[in-house]
Amino acid sequence: MIDSIPLSTFVLVALTLGLAPFVPEPHIWEKLKMLASGTLTRLIDIFDLAMHGLPWVLLVVKLIRGERPAEG
Repeated sequence: MIDSIPLSTFVLVALTLGLAPFVPEPHIWEKLKMLASGTLTRLIDIFDLAMHGLPWVLLVVKLIRGERPAEG
């Protein structure tokens, strides 16, 4: 399934959903700082990290797997 989606789609989603909202700082950055400092304890913050982190995880998986042609 992941091989059938173009790399550009993963990049676009990671740059939009993965970084939103852009001001005052991206949520993913805020949540990673909370995780590093040990203050990521509320369920909503953990969910927020998962939602904004998933596009980046999928992009990394896609890059590791490489650009393979879709099998039909």
